[in-house]
Amino acid sequence: MANPATGDAVAQNAVEGARMAAEVARQAAQAAQAYAEAAAQNYAEIAGQAAGAAAHALTGGAIDPFVFRLAIFVLAVCVGYYVVWSVTPALHTPLMSVTNAISSVIVVGALLAVGVDTVAEGTEWARGFGFVGLVLAAVNIFGGFLVTSRMLAMYSKKK
Repeated sequence: MANPATGDAVAQNAVEGARMAAEVARQAAQAAQAYAEAAAQNYAEIAGQAAGAAAHALTGGAIDPFVFRLAIFVLAVCVGYYVVWSVTPALHTPLMSVTNAISSVIVVGALLAVGVDTVAEGTEWARGFGFVGLVLAAVNIFGGFLVTSRMLAMYSKKK
């Protein structure tokens, strides 16, 4: 007849082995995710450099840098539009949190622009644009908190 204490020890060893395997799998997944993010960033940099080199070679260097940067901006707007609109509703709250973090960095830059000394010429424009940037970023931050609050209220249980 089998000893019940031995069976419990075997089950306990199996549970501990499963925990260890889960931890190893989690660490491997984290390493794979970090590698994939680094590879994607490298591919984007290489693609940008290749596009710039191709444009330079095709036009013999006659392309205006402003036009090239404008084309990149327009493409980024198109890609951003499709990325944002393809986000599922469950991910809108984290997306708003990231937007609020970006806007807080804009607030820091706008405060620096508003605080420019009036000694040098042309600082009135910098202060004006800094103030406008500060107001728009503040509206974005507070609006983001309102939207986030509303999104979280949708998932809470009704009282």
